[in-house]
Amino acid sequence: MATSTTTLNKDFEWVVTKFETMIKRETEISVAIPTIGILTEVIRNSHATTIMGLQKDLEDAAKQLKTCPFNQSISLSSVCDLFIRFVTRTSLDFPNFDHVNRIKISQLADKFIRDGVTILVHGFSRVVLALLLNAAFQGKRFSVIVTESRPDSSGYKTAARLQAANIPVKLIMDGGVSRIIDKVDYVLCGAEAIVENGGIVNKIGTYQISIVAKAFKKPFYVAAESFKFTRSYPLNQSDIESLKNEHISEPFKVCNSCSNCENPEQLTIDSPTLDYTPPSYITLLFTELGVLTPSAVSDELIKLYY
Repeated sequence: MATSTTTLNKDFEWVVTKFETMIKRETEISVAIPTIGILTEVIRNSHATTIMGLQKDLEDAAKQLKTCPFNQSISLSSVCDLFIRFVTRTSLDFPNFDHVNRIKISQLADKFIRDGVTILVHGFSRVVLALLLNAAFQGKRFSVIVTESRPDSSGYKTAARLQAANIPVKLIMDGGVSRIIDKVDYVLCGAEAIVENGGIVNKIGTYQISIVAKAFKKPFYVAAESFKFTRSYPLNQSDIESLKNEHISEPFKVCNSCSNCENPEQLTIDSPTLDYTPPSYITLLFTELGVLTPSAVSDELIKLYY
């Protein structure tokens, strides 16, 4: 929400309505697509006669977008910031970045998918899915183990998509990772955000999987677009709350299986949806900017922002 120090330009209130409509219509759409589409429309409708004037219009529209109640992605702010910088530094010819980036990431990561490998995947990531489908399309033979990815069980969606592409896939419980980690060659996951030190914010459970992977000396790879880069520097799990207020704490609901609990109404469920994985647990990041080590992320952010 806007603070007392933030003034919103009412001329751009329409961007929130349009963003909400697009998100409701396409529930699986990447946040980059409606954001870029809306900001591109702002450019078309702008009456600015200078680059500075155009930048001001885009910044006003971006402020409105960030107040949208349907904004549940850390990356929206990064998309807005990077888009504005690209506009003021380059031409206004904007391709479908989302689709192009996934293709490029798939090509860069292609050599890491060899015949016979077994890959552990956590959650649902469009980039990870595109990477795996691209490898299968090339005739590579590999198998995937997917976690259920509670609490939203997004792993089921990943498994279904892979199964539909005839990729051998097995679904496991989140708590079963340590039991099967010795059977996988590496871990591959997406990211909600890639922070300045090269760590990632991603679906809850990512951090503990990275710890298990490191204990068993298994590589931990991340595949994500550069618009997920954000100039944030979390030091611990609590710091990610400032990035996205997804922490939910609610009264424990009594069910038949809990009938032996003493005073169940006094229990609470601590149910965050994201966690922070430090760079020390990450082997490489696959982005359209290249295959990066965690330490290279800050250099790329400098190039993007300065």
